[in-house]
Amino acid sequence: MHVRKGDTVVVLSGGDKGKDGKILSADPNSGKLIIEGISMAKRHKKPRKQGEPGGIIKIETPIYASKVMRVCPKCNKPTRHAVQGTGKDKVRVCKKCSAEI
Repeated sequence: MHVRKGDTVVVLSGGDKGKDGKILSADPNSGKLIIEGISMAKRHKKPRKQGEPGGIIKIETPIYASKVMRVCPKCNKPTRHAVQGTGKDKVRVCKKCSAEI
């Protein structure tokens, strides 16, 4: 996948287009991501234990990784990345400003 857990991304299409957030989890097998504050859904939760609150809660739902683009921490713009180096010395580099990601 072109993004990892902890990366900041911006959504390119869909209802949350233009919003950005941090990746909470990534599943390479399904190609989906859970992003903080993006693709929120409401779930009805019943209290299971005494003192546990119930009600309607909001949770993040997965979206496809192809709908997001990484944001460079230096130039603060959505960008693709290049991989430089070989072996264990590989690093991701911003295509726009050449800063290490």
